[in-house]
Amino acid sequence: MTRPNATLNKTQKAFLRDATFHGNEIVPNTRRLCLMNLFLHNIGELDGEPSVDRSDALIAEPKCKVDYVLANPPFGKKSSMTITNEEGEEDRDALTYERQDFWETTSNKQLNFLQHIVSMLKVDGKAAVVLPDNVLFEGGAGEKIRRKLLETCDVHTILRLPTGIFYAQGVKANVVFFDNAPKDGRVHTKGVWFYDLRTNKHFTLKTRTLKLDDLRDFIACYHPENRHERQETERFKYYRYEDLIARDKASLDIFWLKDESLDNLDNLPPPDVLQQEIIEHLEAALASFRDVAVGLRGN
Repeated sequence: MTRPNATLNKTQKAFLRDATFHGNEIVPNTRRLCLMNLFLHNIGELDGEPSVDRSDALIAEPKCKVDYVLANPPFGKKSSMTITNEEGEEDRDALTYERQDFWETTSNKQLNFLQHIVSMLKVDGKAAVVLPDNVLFEGGAGEKIRRKLLETCDVHTILRLPTGIFYAQGVKANVVFFDNAPKDGRVHTKGVWFYDLRTNKHFTLKTRTLKLDDLRDFIACYHPENRHERQETERFKYYRYEDLIARDKASLDIFWLKDESLDNLDNLPPPDVLQQEIIEHLEAALASFRDVAVGLRGN
C-alpha cells in the first residue's frame, strides 16, 4: 500500500486505514469481496462503517469532488435492470438517469459514466477514461455530450487502442484524457491530439499481449513534462477544435493511417491472430444484436 522503505506515523496510518478509500458497488457479492480485500490490506474495520457503499454510482451526484479520475467504466451499450413481470418472466428495462448535473438524459451506460466522471472532478481535476468507439461518433445524446465535453473541459488527448486487449471481445476502445475547467462560458478545448495505436497493430489476450514497451512511443509523444510542447509524428496528429466540431456529428472517430493489410497480402498478421480477430468481430456483432433485441423488448 505504500512506497518501498516508506514509513508512516500513527496519524498517517489512521488516515490511510479510515479516511482514504471510499467507493460504491452495485453488485452485493462484488461489494463483499471488495470490502474483504480492503480489510486484508488493513483498510477499514469489520465492525466499523463500510468504506464501500452498496449503491448505483450513477443514481446521484457524487458526495465529494476529486483531483484525479482514472477509470475503465463497464462496457455495454445500455444500462438496464432485470424485473419479473406478472407472468413470472424476466424482462430487462433500460435505465435512464434524471440528474440535474447531467448534460443529457440517456440509457447509454458509457455516456452516463462520462458525465458522472466530469461531475466528480474538482475545477482543476484531471481524468483519463477508457471508452468504446461509439462514444466518439454516436449521434443524438452522444453528439450533444461530446460538444459539451469539448466546450466545458479541455479534452487534449485521445489514444486509439488496438483490438485484442480487453476481455469484452471485439471492443474497439480509446483512452480519453481531459482536464476539468471553470464553468465560465468559454470553450476550453483548443484542439485534440490523437495517437493511433490501432492501425497495423495486432494484439491478442494470450499470444501477443499489449506490454509497456508498446506504449513507450505514445508516452514520449504525450510529453508529460509539458504537453504544450508536443510534436506531430506519423502516429500522433493534432486537430483544432474548430475542425472537430465542424465534422458530421462532431465525430472524434478519426484515423489517417493506411491499413497495409488491405493492399498487401504479405503483410497480413499470422493465421492465429487473424482467426482471433474474426472471432472477436463476430462476438462483437452478436453483442450488438443482443443490445438491439433488449431495446426492442423495452419498447
